[in-house]
Amino acid sequence: MLRVQNLTKIYEGGVLALDNVNFEVPRGQFLAVIGLSGSGKSTLLRCINRLIEPTSGKVLWNEVDVTAASEEELRLIRRKIGMVFQHFNLVHRSSVLTNVLAGRLGYVNPAWSIINRFPKEDVEKAMKQLARVGIAEKANQRADELSGGQQQRVGIARALMQDPAMILADEPVASLDPVLAHSIMQYLELINKEDGVTVLCSLHFLDLVHRYAHRVIALNEGKLVFDGLPEEIDDNRFKEIYGKDAERVG
Repeated sequence: MLRVQNLTKIYEGGVLALDNVNFEVPRGQFLAVIGLSGSGKSTLLRCINRLIEPTSGKVLWNEVDVTAASEEELRLIRRKIGMVFQHFNLVHRSSVLTNVLAGRLGYVNPAWSIINRFPKEDVEKAMKQLARVGIAEKANQRADELSGGQQQRVGIARALMQDPAMILADEPVASLDPVLAHSIMQYLELINKEDGVTVLCSLHFLDLVHRYAHRVIALNEGKLVFDGLPEEIDDNRFKEIYGKDAERVG
């Protein structure tokens, strides 16, 4: 269970990115986070695992206060929270396999990672995860030789190396065309269904929300303005989330 309580983030200069946000996510749910660019979606996801420090409020995960965790406690918490990024966040000059193995950095001796040495079982595990997302044959290629869709699959395989209980996917398909977007979303859906991993995924397109999400929350100027089922987003709700001048596409 994830509980976000009165979460607020104010950036330097007084920019209010999150404004007293409250919601809960039960284990195993696929939650979509929607809203305009700048509405606070990325800030929310990054505050959950403290890649960004909240200004106030709490994040409780399985009754552990993430926001109050020490550096060592946070390292242990992050082991079980995978992160998938919009722009992949790969080391381009490194091989695909090395990028995937980076998902084990919270588990191995840091000195091993410096010299790119990982236990045999971790290498085998990485190959299995690459096979799971359909690119095992790319293991020894440089990451920057892959297409955008392939690079995002590397990002998912890297997150799976953590044996995550939760995945935070920050606009994972925003830079991909619609066909590739569905292929990436299907991998996240599979992980959610087969592994029981809780998924929080920020998205722009409502067709993806309707197809993959169990539930939706929406942000507008940092405020939570909707929390419900995808099919409950009628025209009035749509205008509330995206603004009165917004138009549905399709």
